[in-house]
Amino acid sequence: MNKVEFLETFLSLYVNHHEVLKDMEDRKGKYTVLDVRNAPKEVKKDKIKNSIEIPAKDLTNHLENLSKDTTYVVYDWTGGTILGKAALLELYKNGYEAYELAGALEGWKGMNLPLEKVE
Repeated sequence: MNKVEFLETFLSLYVNHHEVLKDMEDRKGKYTVLDVRNAPKEVKKDKIKNSIEIPAKDLTNHLENLSKDTTYVVYDWTGGTILGKAALLELYKNGYEAYELAGALEGWKGMNLPLEKVE
């Protein structure tokens, strides 16, 4: 694989926050957002509005509860961490359509996009 093909493949694993936000605002439901951070709620404090919390370490045990009729968008703390990529790999290995959120939670917060407190 050459560098161009590699980067095209790499970039195809991501969806940007504008597309996810538009889906939320239009209420189309194309995407289901998964918070895959492995941290207690006291550490997390907030999350992307309406996201579902499934820690990456527990994702395998929750696959049977996930629908294959939606496209999942996983996010971690930052784009440089691996939990989102590990969750994405697990979803792909089990036949789910999914992307990692470009910029992760850090980018979402940086754009001042909708959040909610972790309950």
